[in-house]
Amino acid sequence: MLIILSAGPLSVIQDLGRKGYQHLGVSPGGPMDEHAFSWANRLLDNPINTPCVEITIGMFRAQFTHETTFALTGAQMAGTLNGKKIAPWQSYHAYANDTLELRGASSGTRAYLAVKGGFCVPNILGSSATVMRDELGGLTTKGEALKANDCLPYPNTPLMMRRQTPPQFIPAYSPKVTLDLIASYQFDWFTKAQHQRFFDSEYTLTPHCDRMGFRLSGTPIVCHQQRLISEGTALGAVQIPADGQPIILMRDRQTIGGYPKLGCLSAQSVNQLAQSQPGTHITFRLISLENAIEQQRQEQRFFQHYVG
Repeated sequence: MLIILSAGPLSVIQDLGRKGYQHLGVSPGGPMDEHAFSWANRLLDNPINTPCVEITIGMFRAQFTHETTFALTGAQMAGTLNGKKIAPWQSYHAYANDTLELRGASSGTRAYLAVKGGFCVPNILGSSATVMRDELGGLTTKGEALKANDCLPYPNTPLMMRRQTPPQFIPAYSPKVTLDLIASYQFDWFTKAQHQRFFDSEYTLTPHCDRMGFRLSGTPIVCHQQRLISEGTALGAVQIPADGQPIILMRDRQTIGGYPKLGCLSAQSVNQLAQSQPGTHITFRLISLENAIEQQRQEQRFFQHYVG
């Protein structure tokens, strides 16, 4: 088992999310940074949907009760194993009573901890993903964050060769990011002048950012047509509420919403945003749906053939 000694501000069990229930008002959940989550499992040859621990900000300590191979990806959190420094985007061997510690995040926001064979946690509605707003998933199936003294079972597996993520797939988390926007939803409700204003402006990520949504601050965007029947919401949708300050919907978003939306972020930009800290400066650029899909395909081609 992995015994949680300190869970920090927020540590939760995540897999790829609860698919097919948004029409019933159930949020999908899933990893905020799917790229880092996927590499944590890939380094261990786990199935892509194997549950991991998503650790936000850091301040996390845990003890292994028996040997395993584990992987750590995502944010730089000054990790140590039995007091010896370890780096993210690699796999490591842990033995009985070894202690893993992650301190405060210096770069990025979220780290992913995976073990060979995965954590043995309950499945509800086809997923183990923790969604606190829906009180679903996680260790207790009630959508609760991990806490001290929680125990996460994992299987007995032979130690495997250590691996690391190829350098070209390790993101550089920056205080300035440019996010790709796919024009959709009510993009045409906004005037060309408002489009230009949006793409020419620099926004700041506010402290009001969580697994539901990220609020930005900057040049307000005006949509003169505010009356909109509530509709389904997609991951990365960029909402413009009455105050004109963008809100970007994330994994635990509400399933319907009535604000006008400029479009959605590309999958890669959602991952990039998920690792951004409050105060990050954000600009946007337009990308076609076709180019966004091709970006994803290029990464997946390598990912599927990676052997370490």
